[in-house]
Amino acid sequence: MSRDKLHLTVAAVVHYQQRFLLVEEREKVTAKRVLNQPAGHVEQDEDLISAIKRELLEETGLSLSPCSWLGISQLTAANGHRYVRVNFVFEPLVLPKSYQPQDADIIALHWLSPAELAEHALPVRSQLVIDAIDNYLAGVRLPLNLIQGPA
Repeated sequence: MSRDKLHLTVAAVVHYQQRFLLVEEREKVTAKRVLNQPAGHVEQDEDLISAIKRELLEETGLSLSPCSWLGISQLTAANGHRYVRVNFVFEPLVLPKSYQPQDADIIALHWLSPAELAEHALPVRSQLVIDAIDNYLAGVRLPLNLIQGPA
């Protein structure tokens, strides 16, 4: 696999009052509406924590800090690209009264319980969405200090 087909991404598993925050977006190849965690690519010269805070702010309007992480997941997409995804946990105690996506690609925000997600009319973008929620529900929490900053 060539390096131009390898992508480092981050995703936010935001849990608040027994629900998970999901973004509604269009799948880039098919243009079908799907649900995903707030997520995106790590930019050049950006550390992982800065990347997930930026992605969360852009896609939801929320300025939060992660409290832990769930590990790394991987996906080989239909386009032949490999995505390496670092999943971060956010557990806010309160939320601002108003927040909205800053990214025009985000159609809507949804707070869903696992049962509501399973019954939702829209599919998830990939199995990584469900896997991250399952890991969260299984109690996986890795300390942030296991992620060392750039040397």
